[in-house]
Amino acid sequence: MTQTLDGPRLGPKDGGAPDSLVVLVHGYGANGDDLIGLAPYFQRVLPRAAFASPNAPEQIPGMYGAYQWFGITRLDPVLLAAGAEAAAPVLNAFLDAELERTGVSPSRLALVGFSQGTMMSLQVGLRRAVPPVAILGYSGALVGAERLPAQIKSRPPVLLIHGDADPMVPVQAMQAAAAGLAAAGVKVATHVCPDLGHSIDPDGVRLGMEFLKTAY
Repeated sequence: MTQTLDGPRLGPKDGGAPDSLVVLVHGYGANGDDLIGLAPYFQRVLPRAAFASPNAPEQIPGMYGAYQWFGITRLDPVLLAAGAEAAAPVLNAFLDAELERTGVSPSRLALVGFSQGTMMSLQVGLRRAVPPVAILGYSGALVGAERLPAQIKSRPPVLLIHGDADPMVPVQAMQAAAAGLAAAGVKVATHVCPDLGHSIDPDGVRLGMEFLKTAY
C-alpha cells in the first residue's frame, strides 16, 4: 500500500475553484512548510492556482520536523537514482490524489522543487503519462540521466536555477542536469545566481514567477 502524504495547502487567490495545481516539493531535512512560502509569490501570476506542499514520506531520526524523500549519505549517483526511483510512487500517488481532490486536469499540473525536491520533481514529472505544464527546479540535480531517454514519457519545459556558491549541491550539478535533459529532448533553460549558496534568492523567485506564468 502506498503511503499517503500530507502537508500545507493554499487555495486560489481569487477564492474560486482552481484551474491549475502547483505542487512544491521540499528538500532533504525540511518539510512542507518550507516551500509553501513561495505560494503567495506565485499566486501573483497564477491567481486561480491551488498549491500543495507535502511532507516527504520519511521523518529523519533525531531531527524534529525534518523529512526526506530518500536517505542521503553522500552524493553517489547510483544511490541517488535508486532513492529517487523508490520514492517516486508515493509522490505520484499524492499528485494523482491532489488533482482529483481539486478537480484540476492532470495537464494543468506544475512541479516546483528545491534540492532533493528538484531530483524528485524531475524523476516523477518526466515519467508521467500526462505531461505537466512545467517543472521548476532550484538547487538540485538530475539523477539517473543515463536511463532517462528510455524511460521518459513527458517533455514539459524545465527551468533550473542554482547558486554558484552552493556548498551542498554544486552548480555543476545544474549544468549536468541541463545536458542530460537536453539529450532526452527536453526544452531546458538555466540561470545561475551569483554568490548564492544552497538557497532561493529574490531573483530566483522572480524568474520562477515569470516561467510559470509563461508556461500556463
